[in-house]
Order: sequence, then C-alpha cells, then structure tokens
Amino acid sequence: MDLKNMTMDDLKQKLSGIDKKTLIKFGIGLGAVILFLIIYYVILSPMVKERRAKFDDKILKENEINKFENDIITLKKNIKKRKPEFEASSTLFHSKAEVEGLYESLSKHAAVNGLVISKIQKKKPKPVLKAGNAQQSENNLTMEMVSYYKIPVDYEIKGNFLGYIKFKRAVSKQKKMLNFDKETISVVQNDSTGAIVAKGELTIVGMPDEFF
Repeated sequence: MDLKNMTMDDLKQKLSGIDKKTLIKFGIGLGAVILFLIIYYVILSPMVKERRAKFDDKILKENEINKFENDIITLKKNIKKRKPEFEASSTLFHSKAEVEGLYESLSKHAAVNGLVISKIQKKKPKPVLKAGNAQQSENNLTMEMVSYYKIPVDYEIKGNFLGYIKFKRAVSKQKKMLNFDKETISVVQNDSTGAIVAKGELTIVGMPDEFF
C-alpha cells in the first residue's frame, strides 16, 4: 500500500471495511489508556512521590536516631571513664568559689587555735603546663595546654606559737591541696604571752576550666 498517495476517500473506504465492534473496542481501549494516563499523572504520580518522600525522610530520621544513640553510648563511656579522674581532681583542686572563700576557711581554723589572720592576699594564678608544652606568653596559651593553676597567697598570722603549729596541722589535714611555700616566724618583743607573727606564702591549686 502506497501511503504517500492515499487520499481521505481511500482512508474512509478502508475504515468502512472494518467491523464497527472492532472500532468500538479499539476506541474503548484507547480511551482506557488515556484515562489511565490521566489518573496516573494527575492522581497516582503525586501520591507516589509524596509517599516516596515520606519514606526517604523516615529512613533519614532512623539513621539520625541510630547515630544519636551511638553518640550517647560513646559519651556515657567517656563520662564513666573520666568520672574517677574528675572526682580525684575535685578533691584536691580548689574551685573559684572556694578560693574566694579561702579567708573564711582559714579564719575558722585560726580562731579555734587562738590566732588572728591579719593579712591574706591572693595573687594572680600561675599556669602549670602539661608535659610537652613550652613556656610562653599568656596570650598564646590555650586551656588544653594547662595542667592546673597555682594560686599564691600572702598571709600574716598573729598568736601563740603552739596555736600556730596546731593551725598548720589542721589545714594540712584538709582534702584540698594547700602548701606553705615560704614562712618566717618572729617573736613579738616584750610580750609575756609568747606571741609570734608568722608571715609567708601558701599555694593552692585550681582546675584549668575555673581559672583560664
């Protein structure tokens, strides 16, 4: 059949030769296909995309939850590992609040032993660096470099020599670290009670996160 030379009359003649039932079936089939395509692209396709997006979002959230749960487990292990280290340090090291309350703490020990603290002066904290870190200016320091801080304190205490010895013994029994680095003891002249004046420097230590 030469399609190029086919006319409308030829086409009508060919179609008229086809059974009407066949044409109806063909039309119904074609209409069903068109209807299906319309339903798919207008209704089903958006629903499929929406459900796919929800499914992908669900998978993403499940992966995030699994990651969070693993992170929590890791953090708990680190906390458990560091807890003994922290508890050991916290019994030796002073917090900033404890340093501020040092005068009151020492005064209680002094009063029990008949002494008077006539001077107590805190100096600037000095960083003690971790092994492997070279000494450098304060501006270049980071908290990770610092092992702990030493806080020097100048003091002057007046009272009885025996009371002063008892005072130092009581202070040394504290859990917090406190060292008497410098000390001079002078006897008060022309005092029948045997009064002395003790001057010197004591040092307490603090954790880096409190004094950096």
